Amino acid sequence: MNLFRLVGDLSHLAAIIILLLKIWKTRSCAGISGKSQALFAMVFCSRYLDLFFSFVSLYNTSMKIIYICCSIGTCYLIFMKFKSTYDSNHDTFRVEFLLGPCVILALILNHSFTFSEILWTFSIYLEAGAILPQLFMMSKTGEAETITSHYLFMLGAYRGLYILNWIFRYYTESFFDPIAVIAGIVQTVLYIDFFYLYITKVLKGKSLVLPC
Repeated sequence: MNLFRLVGDLSHLAAIIILLLKIWKTRSCAGISGKSQALFAMVFCSRYLDLFFSFVSLYNTSMKIIYICCSIGTCYLIFMKFKSTYDSNHDTFRVEFLLGPCVILALILNHSFTFSEILWTFSIYLEAGAILPQLFMMSKTGEAETITSHYLFMLGAYRGLYILNWIFRYYTESFFDPIAVIAGIVQTVLYIDFFYLYITKVLKGKSLVLPC
């Protein structure tokens, strides 16, 4: 494992912890897209099904379990424990328009036509767009809380660091996975506008208000 992947994993974990702490401390999931969190839970559950028949390392297994448990726990907080604070009126992204193409792409463009491989490929495609409901919700409300902005920044940083990880592995190991790389680039591009606003607004102590 190289430094880019390690820091990327830690950024991803930090994003999840920031979100969970935000919800738990404020006793509210206002401003959080439940649909995005449900999609992320779907990503982790479908990707890490290999927990039952494959072991890579203690670190790898631990991170997989943490991601699955935290994503399911986040959904529990949003849809059950603090359901009364969930803003479903603004969380209106049509996820079927994302799920459908991901399923089709996973069946057509994959490394091998096996159940586990198709699930893994589906999770890669789905993760690329799983943040869309959150971004769509922000565009409707016109703003985001500072802590939510930190969560999104760390999530975007994780994917950006993974791109550096792939570049490093390509030059040191001749490793290249076109499915993961292309999906990762698409996912990172979705954060570009947000990164600009985060750097120019949030880091200067201003509230993140989206332009009309």
